Amino acid sequence: MARLAISGGRPVRVEEFPSWPVWDESELEAAHGVITSGRWGMSNGDKVLALQEQFAAYQDAAFGIAATSGTTAIRAALLAAGLAAGTEVIVPPYTFVASATAVLEANMVPVFADIDPDTYTLDPACVERVITGRTGAVMPVHIAGLPCDMDAIGAIAKKHALTVVEDACQAWGSEYRGRKVGAIGQLGTFSFQSSKHITAGEGGMIVTDDEELAARCSGMVNCGRVEGGAWHEHHLLGGNYRLSEIQAAVILAQLARYGSMLERRQQSAAYLRQELADIDGIEPLAVPDYVSASSCHLFIFRYHPDSFGGLPKNKFVKALNAEGIRPAHGGYFTPAYRQPVLLEKNTGPFDQITRHEFQGKLIDYADFHCPVAERATASEAVWLLQNLLLSDHRGLEQIVEAVRKISLNFSELLD
Repeated sequence: MARLAISGGRPVRVEEFPSWPVWDESELEAAHGVITSGRWGMSNGDKVLALQEQFAAYQDAAFGIAATSGTTAIRAALLAAGLAAGTEVIVPPYTFVASATAVLEANMVPVFADIDPDTYTLDPACVERVITGRTGAVMPVHIAGLPCDMDAIGAIAKKHALTVVEDACQAWGSEYRGRKVGAIGQLGTFSFQSSKHITAGEGGMIVTDDEELAARCSGMVNCGRVEGGAWHEHHLLGGNYRLSEIQAAVILAQLARYGSMLERRQQSAAYLRQELADIDGIEPLAVPDYVSASSCHLFIFRYHPDSFGGLPKNKFVKALNAEGIRPAHGGYFTPAYRQPVLLEKNTGPFDQITRHEFQGKLIDYADFHCPVAERATASEAVWLLQNLLLSDHRGLEQIVEAVRKISLNFSELLD
């Protein structure tokens, strides 16, 4: 008789996990206040300005510059850094594709360095291997809210005169050695997209401690304007990446409750890390000593098929969902360098990669091989999405119960 739900057995959980986004009257009142004020744009409102100030302070940064998305924030940050066209920017391959495509849209060239097998964050040793005379920046991605090894990356950047642009789009409140991420490098970027812990559906933020970079970023997102200039006076080749007052008002309401929700996610992640580690073939990502806080945007564990009779990751994930642990999935299905946009160089006028030479030949993303990232995408990484971490303790117990149930009965799923 089948025990696993996917084979006809009884599922571990039948209730839905908490939904996302979480909202209450605070968001409604905030949006209503802006709508009725008639001041919907940042040019004549005060919500974007308040958000910039409050979010920068929360992230231990001197300056915040709001943008329309995390993607446009990365692009604006790279442009504000003054890097030349064709500059190589080192990016990890285990990240959302925008970490790389924003580099392309800044008329630069993404180059990939592998990730650490224990943390899935950028491996400093691999960064060193891909530095060339045209490397100008490195982009550590704090994946799932787990901070990168910023001391090691910073030392490499200093040695080679590289700009550090942090992709902290999943890392609101994450801390490296007691300091929140974002302005540890020269610039940091955040996202308020709909899946994020603080959200208005879309939105982004750049943070920095450098006043000059902050001014340039502000111009980049505001049509090239400069502070103190006339409205129709444009000094930089900037775009209109301005956040609206309505979005800023909603994000401010979300930010106000974030602390308690962050603590709850962290407690949930700590419990899962401890309990799942006792199941053969399940290995939660490591949390190095330098990580003093993680946003826990995702809970990622490494699935080892050999401990499950060779059961492929996709079948394990389907079985986990069938047990009522939803949403769980396999995360990024391919390293970023294997995305068609890069392999086929479908970049339109942002065409640096059609003629760029890397390590002695025309750059070809099919030549990149990052074995840790390839293993993570193909067979290893399993994600539990952030709303599962908002469950009560019984829900967390059921997650562990479901994984253990599959580990004891995986033979039902073998061909």
